[in-house]
Amino acid sequence: MANTAIPTPAASACIALVVAAGRGTRLGGLIPKQYRELAGAPLLRRSLATLARHSRIDSVRVVRNPDDAELYAAAADGLGLLDPVDGGAERQDSVRAGLESLAGLAPANVLIHDGARPFVDAGLVDRLIVALEGSAGAIAAVPVVDTLWREDDGNAGAVVPREGLWRAQTPQAFRYRDILEAHRRATGEKLTDDAAVLRAAGGSVRLVAASERNFKVTTEDDLARAQREAFLDRADIRVGSGYDVHRLGPGDGVWLCGIKVPHDAALVGHSDADVAIHALVDALLGAIGEGDIGAHFPPSDMRWKGTTSDRFLRHAADLVAARGGAIRHADVTIVCERPKVGPHRPAMRARLAEILGIDVARVSVKATTTEGLGFTGRGEGIAAQATATVAMPAA
Repeated sequence: MANTAIPTPAASACIALVVAAGRGTRLGGLIPKQYRELAGAPLLRRSLATLARHSRIDSVRVVRNPDDAELYAAAADGLGLLDPVDGGAERQDSVRAGLESLAGLAPANVLIHDGARPFVDAGLVDRLIVALEGSAGAIAAVPVVDTLWREDDGNAGAVVPREGLWRAQTPQAFRYRDILEAHRRATGEKLTDDAAVLRAAGGSVRLVAASERNFKVTTEDDLARAQREAFLDRADIRVGSGYDVHRLGPGDGVWLCGIKVPHDAALVGHSDADVAIHALVDALLGAIGEGDIGAHFPPSDMRWKGTTSDRFLRHAADLVAARGGAIRHADVTIVCERPKVGPHRPAMRARLAEILGIDVARVSVKATTTEGLGFTGRGEGIAAQATATVAMPAA
């Protein structure tokens, strides 16, 4: 889904500019760090979502690497951002390109944020914007609390007094015209901090207290810490269960877990009668207290006649995501004598993972029989039961 177009901001607006054009070489991996998975979504998406829904930020624009177009599209999907712009060779070049791209919008203020800091919070954004009422710039920072040593040929030399020392973070907030002109004047220099760019041009910068949680993901240890922090944000673990049955009728195959399995019969239902997916939909809906599949897709509604059940499952997954949740695991058990599920299990797991947007390792598909007993034993129908584990935001 393409990003939704948004109205042109007014001159009093505040726009967030997120810098995500770097390659993240210190972290390693096959893709840049800002697109690595964090709690089931690209790391970059977390800060984009926070900024996009903030009441005092009118628009968000990302400065990206043009080679990352597909990765960016997935990270920003559905957030309603301004079109991205391409960055430059150095961070300072990327920021300047982003600032220049906003000239036609002429916002009053701009927040500049690193895409590799996923835990920016709304309160910090508020404090930064308020600080701009009396200064040309304001930066998120935390005071230095550790003892600082100056190195002397590999040895501890002199202790550096830490009083009055702060470690800079992002976002950094600025009056737009001031920071734009400062970056233009600093072209060709190598300044890694936007507040330093403004200070070099004579602008004043306020320090705004931030949090150690607003750290930058640089190494694998940082990414592991981010995973732990994200888990704590979703510490409300819920489990839902689902059960469904469909009878067998004439046909040449049955739909199970989104895969058509050849058979001398077909499952009968208003949709494609994928009994396994229907059970999993109910499990997801149950985990978030959203009723059952019939409430969302009633069989009396002709819109769903013959529909493939992947639409139902995607809807349930979207409801989980809309509430800030993440699907941690899905477990499906199919009950039938025939057809044999085993040969199709890898394809079924992969298809469910694809629909849900989760790793295949988080999906289990099993099958069992009733030893010839009951309606499944007689080959009259197929049953399925499912369990879904969902992590929701902590209250």
